[in-house]
Amino acid sequence: MGVNVKLNFEEFRDKVYACWIGKNIGGTIGAPYEGTKEYMNVTGFATKAGEVLPNDDLDLQLVWLAAVERCGVGRVDAATLGEFWLSFIGPHWNEYGVGKANMKMGLLPPLSGDYRNDWKHSNGAWIRTEIWACLNPGRPDIAAKCAIEDACVDHGTGEGTYAAIFVAALQSAAFVIGDLRTCIEIALSKIPSDCRMASSVRLTMECYDKGLSPKEARNTIQKANADIGDGWFEAPSNVSYVVLGLLYGEGDFKKSMLYAVNCGDDTDCTAATVGATMGILYGTKGIPVDWSEHIGDEIVTLSIDKGTLWGVPKTCTELTERVVVLAKLSVAHEHMYPYWNGEYETVELTEGETVVPADAAKAYCECPLVKARLLEFLPNSFTVSNDYVRATVAVDEGVDIAPNTQKKIRVIVNLNNDIAGAMNIPGRLRIRWWLPDGYTVEGRESIFVSGYQPDRRADGGVKEEVYLLNIGEYVSSETRVVAEITGIGHVQSLYLPIVLIG
Repeated sequence: MGVNVKLNFEEFRDKVYACWIGKNIGGTIGAPYEGTKEYMNVTGFATKAGEVLPNDDLDLQLVWLAAVERCGVGRVDAATLGEFWLSFIGPHWNEYGVGKANMKMGLLPPLSGDYRNDWKHSNGAWIRTEIWACLNPGRPDIAAKCAIEDACVDHGTGEGTYAAIFVAALQSAAFVIGDLRTCIEIALSKIPSDCRMASSVRLTMECYDKGLSPKEARNTIQKANADIGDGWFEAPSNVSYVVLGLLYGEGDFKKSMLYAVNCGDDTDCTAATVGATMGILYGTKGIPVDWSEHIGDEIVTLSIDKGTLWGVPKTCTELTERVVVLAKLSVAHEHMYPYWNGEYETVELTEGETVVPADAAKAYCECPLVKARLLEFLPNSFTVSNDYVRATVAVDEGVDIAPNTQKKIRVIVNLNNDIAGAMNIPGRLRIRWWLPDGYTVEGRESIFVSGYQPDRRADGGVKEEVYLLNIGEYVSSETRVVAEITGIGHVQSLYLPIVLIG
């Protein structure tokens, strides 16, 4: 079954504006304490009235806004966002720098976020999910799929990507589901139950339900994740501090934000995400007037190359207006996002009352779209597609190579839903390899794929072929191997650019 929601447009606009104001408040309150490793007692702003501190949490989303405006709703994927990274985002901090350096070598996402990346479990992706939630209110699977495309550029298949899925789904659901715990459960249904992100959030809920103090809960979370990442900069704990703030704050904006900040670690990120999520849940009426007046409407940026990216929003008001225009287009194009059994996550922005089906939460939890996308997330892999076919390439044991060795490459293909799936026809594909001198490949030239299966079931719709690439005597620092997939009887070809590192 699908989910069909009616969302009052003015209510939606108010929540989007509150999201950005809450984001700015949290980033400004939390920034002075970033990296603090002990529990604190912050009570409010350390900045003077009218001073907004810049925050990459918001900056990067302004670049994603430009990507959607320029490329079109539903046409922004990981490769597109990767190009916007390289063109308009300046910093090379941590995973940002690793992802950009890998893309400059030719590694496509999510491989760009996986290869030699010690920061793949960190915080850089879940802090920038609001744009996807605001463009897809009441469509948590669609928002989460957008967050995957975003996060995998610099976090690959790590916990940082699971964190982004979780937060995007929670925030999208919060537009139409007023109960926080239900939103959390919807978000948890989108990530693997055995990932660290899921276990950490559930631990946080257990601490709250058992009556532990916020400090006791924070210490329990920190201890559980002490073995992952850089300690204070890893995603499972910091997202859990967001959840801690939301739970212990019990609907109070100030309490929620301060509980999260006082946990320490990546405080600008945790506070900003609490503020944005509270804004989505309760609108502007849920934000204290003294705090919203203290922060004002201005947006101050840090990470964007404004010399090349023109038209960056200067205020939360301007950002809101541009987002809601795109959101109208997004929710009007639900056919671009197949649900299951021919149904969709549909949202109608209306002048009438908001109407949410009683079974919406259950249906959201059952939607398989995010799980289908995660099935493509294989170690050392990337995915490309055209209208007819979609292919995932996985390089066994990584892309590093040595002379006179052999590398196993898996090519997993299915017919794409845009055209081939709509016609539900089988496909005969031919694969041809373009190799450097001295290299050879072993494997089938012809591939037969049965009709498209939207949930990527093992019993049809997917075909995997294994190829053995024989490395020649000469290995350069960056060796490019290209596989061409052609649909027999169809006009389009798909090219798989495999970059190997010598």
